[in-house]
Amino acid sequence: MPYVIGADLPTAPAGERFRALLDRPEILRMPGAHLGLSGLIAKKHGFEALYLSGAAMSATMGLPDLGMITIEDVCFFVRQVARSTGLPLLVDGDTGYGEALNVMHMVRSFEDAGGAAVQLEDQVLPKKCGHLNDKKLASLDEMYAKVAAARKARRHLYIIARTDAVASEGMDGAVARAKAYLEAGADAIFPEALTTPEMFREFASRMPGVKLLANMTEFGRTPFLTAEEFQALGYAMVIWPVSHLRVAAKAWEQLYGQIAKDGGAQNAVDRMQTRAELYETIGYHKYEELDASLVRTVVPVAMPQRG
Repeated sequence: MPYVIGADLPTAPAGERFRALLDRPEILRMPGAHLGLSGLIAKKHGFEALYLSGAAMSATMGLPDLGMITIEDVCFFVRQVARSTGLPLLVDGDTGYGEALNVMHMVRSFEDAGGAAVQLEDQVLPKKCGHLNDKKLASLDEMYAKVAAARKARRHLYIIARTDAVASEGMDGAVARAKAYLEAGADAIFPEALTTPEMFREFASRMPGVKLLANMTEFGRTPFLTAEEFQALGYAMVIWPVSHLRVAAKAWEQLYGQIAKDGGAQNAVDRMQTRAELYETIGYHKYEELDASLVRTVVPVAMPQRG
């Protein structure tokens, strides 16, 4: 039902609903969906939680994923997806937008915007995608302080500490950092850019009883693994952070090329979501029916053809 009907809104805080999903035995699958429309389509296919990728939000704004966007930029995306879907959202908080007080402001802002969980990473600015080279890490003490600050600021937000340490400090260093972050108050750990199933299995075996998140990104260092395979390796959550954006951007590329070539979009109609399908996805008529003064719109079936 439309989000404007108060009686239909979730009553439990988003973070509590996220925790409840993790209490189940099966792995929690979270595709990236940083726009209201993409979130609705993901929900239609049965996903119960979503991931808001910093890389996807940055790219949508025409910016690289180097920690350039702000807390308020991110909250714009959080609000629209939380509002339109009602699903718990795991939000990419990058490095926390500064130091301890900035992290606390981030937590309060994400909760107020409707977020359920935050991912906080142990790089320094300018941060990089976890699957790129030459990442620079914050000291353990600096990241410990940020995690502790997030824990102090949250009411219900679920805190996931990401470590990029495997690439520069090895498995021992990543495990040591992860244990320290748990001590600081993290609820779960995200070991980034592991490169083999055996590495995923080893990390999980050294973190018994800890909720772990796996990142299944394309064009990175992790081989393709399914949600079921990650679960068998000991992981409670998996994200596909930018898959939706990559598919959409490729479609935009093809469409604009076709318009430039053909002088219009008439030869791309078979690849388009129809107006009726769009209206069904966003619940157009349900909103319309809430106001009896609106005349129900008749959706054109097709464009007029030339004689």
